[in-house]
Amino acid sequence: MLNQASVEHDIYLFHQGNLRYSYQLFGAHPHTEDGEEGYRFALWAPNAKQVSVVGDFNNWNGSKHPLKKMNDNGIWYGFIPDLKEGTIYKYEILTPHGHLRLKADPYGFSSELRPNTASVTYPLNKYSWNDQQWMKRREKINIYESPTSIYELHLGSWKNIETEVYYNYREYADMVIPYVKELGYSHIELLPITEHPFDRSWGYQTTGYYAATSRYGTPDDFRYFVDQCHQNGLGVILDWVPAHFCKDEHGLRRFDGEALYEYQDPIKAEKPQWGTLTFDFGRNEVQSFLISNAIYWLKEFHLDGLRVDAVASMLYLDFGKEEGQWQLNEYGGRENLEAVEFIKKMNEAIFEEVPNVLMMAEESTSWPLVSAPTYIGGLGFNYKWNMGWMNDMLKYIEMDPIHRKHHHNLITFSLYYAFNENFVLPISHDEIVHGKKSLLNKMPGDYWKKFANLRAFLAFMYAHPGKKLLMMGTEFGQFDEWKDLEDLDWELLDYESHASTLEYVKELHQLYNDMPALWELDHSEEGFFWIDPNNYEQSIVSFARNSRNKNDQLIIVCNFTPEVYHNYKVGVPHEGSYKEVFTSDSTHFGGSGQTNGLYLETKADPWQGQNQHIEMTIPPLAVSFLKRTSSPKEEIE
Repeated sequence: MLNQASVEHDIYLFHQGNLRYSYQLFGAHPHTEDGEEGYRFALWAPNAKQVSVVGDFNNWNGSKHPLKKMNDNGIWYGFIPDLKEGTIYKYEILTPHGHLRLKADPYGFSSELRPNTASVTYPLNKYSWNDQQWMKRREKINIYESPTSIYELHLGSWKNIETEVYYNYREYADMVIPYVKELGYSHIELLPITEHPFDRSWGYQTTGYYAATSRYGTPDDFRYFVDQCHQNGLGVILDWVPAHFCKDEHGLRRFDGEALYEYQDPIKAEKPQWGTLTFDFGRNEVQSFLISNAIYWLKEFHLDGLRVDAVASMLYLDFGKEEGQWQLNEYGGRENLEAVEFIKKMNEAIFEEVPNVLMMAEESTSWPLVSAPTYIGGLGFNYKWNMGWMNDMLKYIEMDPIHRKHHHNLITFSLYYAFNENFVLPISHDEIVHGKKSLLNKMPGDYWKKFANLRAFLAFMYAHPGKKLLMMGTEFGQFDEWKDLEDLDWELLDYESHASTLEYVKELHQLYNDMPALWELDHSEEGFFWIDPNNYEQSIVSFARNSRNKNDQLIIVCNFTPEVYHNYKVGVPHEGSYKEVFTSDSTHFGGSGQTNGLYLETKADPWQGQNQHIEMTIPPLAVSFLKRTSSPKEEIE
């Protein structure tokens, strides 16, 4: 039996917006009552006149298993004996207007395979985890000073059996994990796997917030995927969508006949850009629903973080709207004040309940302090996607090199604000879909130059301050843009240029993981300084990356034209010998082989603001990484 005092306290917290584990109260849970085993049900539907649980088990007859209303708190509850795991069910709701509606459970832990839409009974706690070592390590790691490179993954189009027929989460684990691990990534980020009716929404228009989509198997199959990632040293981040939900009839829209999860004001509720509805962030019960949902994925599935989608659309009342589609807030501004307070409350709750996870905001504006703690006025995330860097760099890299000198600021401007937030540098699915071209195919020039540009771009990205994210397929230079209903063009790996690109990304990750200068001070001005940001005529920039150990310093030289320069002078801060530890122009990767094979001795003539300089060969459309050696003569001998 449930403890009545505990239930009443939970209900009080739910209505206050402070029930962080509301999924333990609501939904369908295995239960024993008067010696009978079955499932108990609880639902928030304050406007309903009557609620019943219906399914195949009672021939969808709402008269057989009605729920009872608990006082005036809008909660309906009941117990149905003899129900088993895997039973499909919906709620039959009689609205205030006398209409009967069939709704999936907002707290349903599993769903039928689309196009069917019923919820499915599924217990929370039957999976046995084997990732204890990972979870203990996660408690101690300083993510800010660790190498973080993220592989963005859409399971169904990574590899499938045929169009819209997919492998199981467990089969994906066996295929994906060895591949991503060998490439050297630290994390996998999954596009939303919350249940959604339309494959081509990619999960961003959700109906089942608590259900791992049945396209790929059961919730425990998904737990297995995460468990195996952890056992193989890979973290898992989930794209999470609290900004809006889709309007499908079985979902949250006008759930009990009235606006319940969405704003009652249609001007605030509607997101015309996506044809979806905005959550009512000011409603306490909706806050409990969403905050509990975030904690649910982090706790019940051991996820290592959430990438929160479309944060800007939450923050601004006018986001994606035309004149007449939005109204000013009470102070005459365009900020959604309720959403701002909700975001802060959500992040505070998450870091109290699940410390040391990643909360990454996809926030595309200049809203201040997105990744700062709430106690200093921040939104409370610990990372923000650097959309400014992404837009500038993609605009720059798509230009013919002959024009790049006129837009040199596009590769330098990001360093003016690189340390204002904790940034992730993203090249995500949004940039390589729907006519935008793949990253490789954005590159100008002939076949060789496209691959050289791609290698240079990726090397610059990994040398730039900030954590890294790359969409799947980029690692082997997919020519076609992302095709969401087809799998990746794996056959390209039969061709040398694509196989070499895959090897390049693998070795770039190895360099990245081995060099603390590329990540240890990512979020501190001490971790970076320009050597020469101003050579726009030749489209060359040079800079240094530092770690806490001064001996780990790297000098990075980037050339964004196809010209080769010999005896090019680069200022360096320390006397000694410098070795080229990595170059994107190596013939091993398909480059031209304009490398610096010998040690580069410093000359005591100041240059570019540094006390010393070296002379080196600058390869075409390439990036070179240099490191000072302590005893070069011994190494040569």
